Amino acid sequence: MTARLPGAEDVRAAAARIASVAVRTPLLECTALDARCGGRVFVKPEVLQRTGSFKFRGAWNCLSQLSATERRGGVVAWSSGNHAQGVAAAARMLGLPALIVMPSDAPRLKIERTRGFGADVVLYDRATEVREEIGARIAAERGAVVVLPYDDPEIIAGQGTVGLEIAEDAARLGVALDAVLVPAGGGGLAAGTALALGATMPDAKVWCVEPQGFDDHARSLAAGQRLGNEAGGKSFCDALLAPMPGELTFAINSVRLAGGLAVSDTEVAVAMRFAFEDLKLVVEPGGAVALAAVLAGRYDARGKSVALVLSGGNADPVAFARVLAG
Repeated sequence: MTARLPGAEDVRAAAARIASVAVRTPLLECTALDARCGGRVFVKPEVLQRTGSFKFRGAWNCLSQLSATERRGGVVAWSSGNHAQGVAAAARMLGLPALIVMPSDAPRLKIERTRGFGADVVLYDRATEVREEIGARIAAERGAVVVLPYDDPEIIAGQGTVGLEIAEDAARLGVALDAVLVPAGGGGLAAGTALALGATMPDAKVWCVEPQGFDDHARSLAAGQRLGNEAGGKSFCDALLAPMPGELTFAINSVRLAGGLAVSDTEVAVAMRFAFEDLKLVVEPGGAVALAAVLAGRYDARGKSVALVLSGGNADPVAFARVLAG
């Protein structure tokens, strides 16, 4: 591990940095959700964030701190879509060139939106090519800064502003949260949220939620070491298909998380329909896993106060229509 681990003070600094550009998404309570789960269940709709996901927070926190020399070469990132859009949008706002390496099977909407934010996009084959190698080569050719999707202290700190806002808003409501459930791909959102809550609402337990077959965090937390996912797994939660926990993120999460939960694609689809019909929100599959965990009883919310992060809303229109049709 070569990079330093961020702390709660980094999250607070990130909050000040993003305050004028990011959306402070609300903490919402839904009576239908409370009745369904038997507790007080709040949702943090990062679907309303710039670019439709929490990823803009970390991207802005990272890119806005680049030096004048670093900015000249621009930035390179790799992502299946949400980090791609966050980096592309932040780069455009800061006047930086950006290139994103994206899988060819990423949702077309995410590819088109990334290009729409002004970034160049290079597609690769998940099965035969390694995105990190492609991105590193292009960054070297361009003299660009690589913006990692999760294993970077400033990215983690930026994502942690989600947890900071949850704690602040819950306190204003007079609610002492028992738990906060967070979707996990590489683990940056979970790590940042755990850092923020550890300093502001330490009795709230943070759980990460993943798709079945990609539950590397849950298994790694149980084993006490980083474990990867088996090859060939399938899930429509495209935003959460990282091969294994990040090095920095696991160093934080292994100490601070209460554990990991896994949900099936069927349970995620139920959650997406519930969000659309009862919360009036469009939530993409990866963004709905925390909601799926409480609706399916993977986390028992009865008699508890729980906050769920709906981490993204960049749903493919055709796939989303199929989910709503059941």
